[in-house]
Amino acid sequence: MTHPLNGIAPLSHLGVIRVAGDDAAKFLHGQLTQDFALLGDDQARLAAFLSAKGRMQATFIGFKRSATEILLLCSPDLLPPTLKRLSMFVLRAKAKLTDATADFALYGLAGDAVTALPQGAQPAWTKADVGAASVVHLYPADGQPRALWVAPVADPAPTGTAIDPAVWAWGEVRSGVATLTTPVVEAFVPQMLNYESVGGVNFKKGCYPGQEVVARSQFRGTLKRRAYVAHAASAVAVGAEVFSTNDLEQPCGTVVQVAAAPAGGFDAIVSLQIAAAQDSLQVGAADGVALSLQPLPYALLDDI
Repeated sequence: MTHPLNGIAPLSHLGVIRVAGDDAAKFLHGQLTQDFALLGDDQARLAAFLSAKGRMQATFIGFKRSATEILLLCSPDLLPPTLKRLSMFVLRAKAKLTDATADFALYGLAGDAVTALPQGAQPAWTKADVGAASVVHLYPADGQPRALWVAPVADPAPTGTAIDPAVWAWGEVRSGVATLTTPVVEAFVPQMLNYESVGGVNFKKGCYPGQEVVARSQFRGTLKRRAYVAHAASAVAVGAEVFSTNDLEQPCGTVVQVAAAPAGGFDAIVSLQIAAAQDSLQVGAADGVALSLQPLPYALLDDI
C-alpha cells in the first residue's frame, strides 16, 4: 500500500521574507538562534526569532538565493509583525527586509517525489538548486523523505503525483518539527519545542536576543518541558491547554500544531512537562479530549 505522504503538494501555509543586501547574513546572524554567518549555498537553517526573555516570536527555514539574498520561510500569520519587528533592528546594516510571498511558488515534496530529484533524498537542512528552484530537505515523516521546493512564481511547477496539502500538513506534524503560529507566540523557549535537537539552535555563535535564557536552559539543566507527537480521536485547537488526569487544575502542556490524520483522528505536536509524559493526558480540563503520546521521530540531544 502506498504511503499517503507520497507526491507533491502546493503549499500556502508559508510566507516568504526576503532579506537582501551585502549584510543580509551578518544581520540575521545577530538576530536569530542559528548561525547565518557561515551559511553555505548548499545549506538551509532552521531558526527562531526570540524576545529578550528567550521566548519564540517566530520560526523560520532560511537559505541563500544568492550571495546577497536570503529567504526566510515562516507562518504567514506571523509574517507582518515579524517583518516589522526585525526591520527595526536593521539600523545601519546593508540589509532590506520585504514580504516576497507573492514572488515565489512553494511545493512540498514527499516520498518518491524526493527520491526522484537529481540528488535524491538528503539529510535535513541540505539545500540544492534545481534550475531556478531551491530545494530544501526536511526531517522525514513516518520514514518518508520530504523537501520544500521554492521557485519564482512564473516557473513551471514540479511534476509528479498530487497529494492534498492537508496530508502535507499532517506530515509536518508527524516530523515533530514545529512551525510557530499566532496562538503560541511567546509561549516557549526553543528547547520546549526540541529546537536544539533538530538543528534550530547554535550554542557556539555570538549574541542574539534571548540568548542568555536559551543557554541557561541548556547548560543548567533547568528545562522542564519538551515537545512530543500525540494523537487524539477528535479535533483539538492550537494553543489549547493539556492536562494530566492526575491534576485537572493546573495545565501541564500546550497544543502547538495539529493536523487531521489520513487514517482518522488528529495528530498534534504538544509541548509538555517532562514529568507528565507518563500520565494519562487530555486536552481541556472539562470534557477533555484524550491524548496519547507517540514515539518521537528523532533522538533528543543530551544536555551539552
